[in-house]
Amino acid sequence: MTKTALITGATSGIGHATAYEFAKHGINLVLCGRRLDRLNTIKEALEKLTNVHILNFDVKDKTETFKAIKSIPEGFKTIDILINNAGNAHGLDPINEGDIDDWDAMMDINVKGLLYVSKAIIPQMTERKSGHIINIGSSAGKQVYPNGNVYCASKHAVLAITEGMRIDLNPFGIKVGAISPGLVQTEFSQVRFKGDKKADAVYQGFDALQAEDIAEIIYFVVSRPNHVNIADLLVFPTAQANAFTLKKNS
Repeated sequence: MTKTALITGATSGIGHATAYEFAKHGINLVLCGRRLDRLNTIKEALEKLTNVHILNFDVKDKTETFKAIKSIPEGFKTIDILINNAGNAHGLDPINEGDIDDWDAMMDINVKGLLYVSKAIIPQMTERKSGHIINIGSSAGKQVYPNGNVYCASKHAVLAITEGMRIDLNPFGIKVGAISPGLVQTEFSQVRFKGDKKADAVYQGFDALQAEDIAEIIYFVVSRPNHVNIADLLVFPTAQANAFTLKKNS
């Protein structure tokens, strides 16, 4: 039976790559994002491979999130797989110099947005007693690094929420897990540094993970047999050992 996956943050990075990976395997897609032009472009490309429906909203807007998910047409309404991928990092400042607007943006999207989307989808999974939720965390959810303070806190929260979900949804047979990447070369640093050219240096001198690497891992996780749930997966590029240890080419 063909499954349907809903992916947030599908217009770039890991979400975009996961949409392509899922489409290759014939999974129907509900793709969510803030940038309608990108959603339309992805839809046009992937409809050659699978059925695609797009939802244009911002996960931090509670009302719009519930409204958008409620509007999903009948052919896509049964969500078998939820990929909570939407997230961001704003700024890299010591806590005493942090921008409150940056803090709000990270907590609103990384934590509250994940909760809003999950709240809108979970009831149908509990009713069916089936489903699979994957929350995209970060190695920052495992280890705090200098100036990472609130971003790291938001990703620690993602892992705590994931564990809580797995416990609470266990009676319903719903799989829940987190995938926590280290350095992945996406638009992440462009957003964090607000377009500053120092973002270009983040991935120089070593082979970073690519969004496609994580997408392949996500597909592997969702394609395991029913009795297998990969609960917590941490993945680094080979050059990275932890938040502080990175081997750069000499």
